[in-house]
Amino acid sequence: MLLHVGYGAYARAALASKVAGDRAGEQTLRLTSVLAVAGRDAVGSHHSAAAIHGLDQLVRQPPEVVAVTRAPGGSRTARPGVRLHVAALPSGHVTVSSGVRVTSVARTVVDLARTSSFRAGVVAADSALRGKQVSKDELRAVVADCVRWPGIRQASLVVEFSDGRSESALESISRVAFRDHRIPAPELQVQVGGDNGVVGRADFLWRRYRTIGEADGALKYANTGRAISQLRRDAALRAAGFEVVHFTWPEIVRTPGQVAASIREAFRRSER
Repeated sequence: MLLHVGYGAYARAALASKVAGDRAGEQTLRLTSVLAVAGRDAVGSHHSAAAIHGLDQLVRQPPEVVAVTRAPGGSRTARPGVRLHVAALPSGHVTVSSGVRVTSVARTVVDLARTSSFRAGVVAADSALRGKQVSKDELRAVVADCVRWPGIRQASLVVEFSDGRSESALESISRVAFRDHRIPAPELQVQVGGDNGVVGRADFLWRRYRTIGEADGALKYANTGRAISQLRRDAALRAAGFEVVHFTWPEIVRTPGQVAASIREAFRRSER
């Protein structure tokens, strides 16, 4: 039995069922169907390539929409469900992943950084660096290849700001919020403690102000035991002379100014 998965393309129903619910698998299947019709001068790119590479993305695109880049000179007609980009595709910017031709990790990150928000670009770049899928030099090389392209200045800023020590998308967007609200850049993933030894690892440390920032994801307090352990850890850090500021995803996204104000107040308490 065949299932329609894209313009002019079909896949076995059993295969489509197998990848259902898997973001990378669904994108691979749909992209394969699109590229089979689009021809050899097109490759998967942007959010589709990011999904196949397993990169974090701040904004999830509709699963039925795929992104394709085609070199200049080919057809510019986009089919339903296809987001078509026209740009040069040097051989070093193209790879094969999961059996489908897509932009390389470095090119994918730079494309996302060029065409989305600074924050979304940092999420993707941090993810690629954290997973050791790319190096900063590789990202810089792609930026150099794409000089004068739309959005390349922002992409360059994203690359220089990115840091693989950010352990999650939450930590990535937190760093952007600190930057936007003129909070000094913190140290990342630092072991902290007092005279009795290391108490734990801080997501963010402002050493000058003896202030720790903790980005609390959904799993941080998933059970009572973990929550109690966190409270004890905070108490030990405060006893060692540190200020501790916690914040969540909704807070850093919706009210980043309030988070920044809490951090500044912690700086003032530490100085007093």
